[in-house]
Amino acid sequence: MIWQKAFKSPQLQFVIGVAILFWGVCCILVLHRYYNFSLTYVSFDQGIFNQVFWNSLHSRLFESSLSSTESASVMQGDIPDVSYRRLGQHFTPALLLWLPFYALFQSPAGLSILQVTLVTAAGFVLYALARHYHSPQLSSLIVVSYFGAIAVIGPTVANFHDICQIPLYGFGLLLALEKRRWWIVGILAILLLLVREDSGIILFSIGFYLVISRRYPRIGVGLCLLSLAYILLVTNLIMPLFSQDISQRFMVEQFGQFVDNEEASTLDVLWAIARNPGQLIVEIVTPVGKTISYLLGHWVPLAFVPLVAPEAWALAGFPLLKILLLKAEVTALSPHWRYAMSLVPGLFYGTILWWAKHPDRFTRQFRFFWTACIGLSLFFTLTANPSHALSWAIPDSFQPWVYVSPPQQWQHSQAVRSLLAQIPSDASVTATDQIVSHLSSRREALRFPSFQLRNDLDESVSVEYAIADLWYLQQYEPAFESYRESLKSMIDATNTLIERQYGLIGFEDSVVLLQNGANSNRTALNAWTTYQQELAPIFSNEASP
Repeated sequence: MIWQKAFKSPQLQFVIGVAILFWGVCCILVLHRYYNFSLTYVSFDQGIFNQVFWNSLHSRLFESSLSSTESASVMQGDIPDVSYRRLGQHFTPALLLWLPFYALFQSPAGLSILQVTLVTAAGFVLYALARHYHSPQLSSLIVVSYFGAIAVIGPTVANFHDICQIPLYGFGLLLALEKRRWWIVGILAILLLLVREDSGIILFSIGFYLVISRRYPRIGVGLCLLSLAYILLVTNLIMPLFSQDISQRFMVEQFGQFVDNEEASTLDVLWAIARNPGQLIVEIVTPVGKTISYLLGHWVPLAFVPLVAPEAWALAGFPLLKILLLKAEVTALSPHWRYAMSLVPGLFYGTILWWAKHPDRFTRQFRFFWTACIGLSLFFTLTANPSHALSWAIPDSFQPWVYVSPPQQWQHSQAVRSLLAQIPSDASVTATDQIVSHLSSRREALRFPSFQLRNDLDESVSVEYAIADLWYLQQYEPAFESYRESLKSMIDATNTLIERQYGLIGFEDSVVLLQNGANSNRTALNAWTTYQQELAPIFSNEASP
């Protein structure tokens, strides 16, 4: 009876409508990009996660040859291993919770739908959390802000990532705290920790808020101690059991500005930061423009309330600090990047608490301003074209003009599919980023141009097939120098494989297919030679002074 009455609420019906719209649009965007083989910066990650799920489904928990290509040992000269466990790079046991879902939809596309669904479901939990304090009208506006936030839309339409679980667990834990359902708090706290090795920072921030606000100081201290102990235990004792990537690669890559060694543990990094408070301050505020832009991306959809809400700073402060200290600021300081989603629970809960103290500010004029801010957030999100999800409608560059129309994309995707059909489902393969996820439901898969791996018999072997899509690189190279460099390196790598007795058995619409030990198709080989001659002026101009 209570639920029937609640569902008759116009505000709740509006929230449901917005959630359905969000889910539908995001699903269309991620599926369109996936089936179009569109090039994105993290297409490779989609393949890694799919292979991790696929191997886990076949009783090889968290193993991935694709993830192995990113390991420190491979970067130091070793070859990828099919039995490599990704837990040495990122400790993500919470993914096993969604293994039954993957069993029903065994596809990288299924993972994208899972991601959109988890983020959408979190919006309903947020509505329940807001309703604990506020009227349906204010609560619905908070949820609309969530679905219109840059830090929500951008990571949702990106390739699958483990952080997509955080809004659901985070809002759920905060709602359980408000309802004093302590056993649920405990379960969700554990799930939040199990998302990633660093997601304990979010739990630490929640505990920190509970302490300084004096609401539940004992629980707050417990959450802080639990999260800190978990992070140190996992990163220093458990992850090194699988590989040395956390110390030999990730800590140095992300926080190398604080340490001088080529290898560092989390304890080393924390101690180095504590000994350099001046550098800490510099890293927090610089680069100034990107830092301000990043914060604005989070504040705008909530009408700048987090800027003046101490609760929001406390609840999101430590995850924000971690992002500001990351060495790779080009990717980290972007509200479209997946790391931005880790701030969402704290910022939105902090906003809810601020409105509980200032209900008189919810005037008609402010509601108009807030609505305009949500519209502005959507505008900036759409024009930024996160993860190339809108490349079918928005040019990737205006000067010079770079735009690939939907008919061009679909025509190219048909060419890719015709070549993929020639690769057996159980064959070992190496593929470029936008294709590799489509081939990741197999034991032996690599990222092109890698072509050697260690199989289950502990033998070093060359993959049977190699497929490389040069078409998108060719489309984008006029505007992006890095794409031109990638195009040149891919051409060189293809020729190297041909010299290593890989036969070129297919070449269609700038996509090459090679088979180990096969004779080259003369027509395809001639087309490949012609293709290189056509591109030669691009590289000769680049070499000219």
